[in-house]
Amino acid sequence: MIVVTRLNGPRFAVNPDLLQRIESTPDTILTLIDGTKYIVAESLDEVTELVVEYRARVVATTMALTHEDDAREVAAVTELRPLPNRLTSVRDGE
Repeated sequence: MIVVTRLNGPRFAVNPDLLQRIESTPDTILTLIDGTKYIVAESLDEVTELVVEYRARVVATTMALTHEDDAREVAAVTELRPLPNRLTSVRDGE
């Protein structure tokens, strides 16, 4: 979650995965994927930086969990196997 401030003062948290777009008109407007809009005090650049920092924390946490010695099994994106370069056909009946 990222924490932003409404123009009238209260702070609230937004799930950045639900952001569809951020506009600066000159007020900053967050539009969620369901169409909900929030006008916030932070600038477009500030909100963008909050989202980047949030995503970096998610990746860092995933990487930290991957390297723990306990029984957890968390695959980092870098450890996923690549897809084959070409598709092969399967004969009927196989």
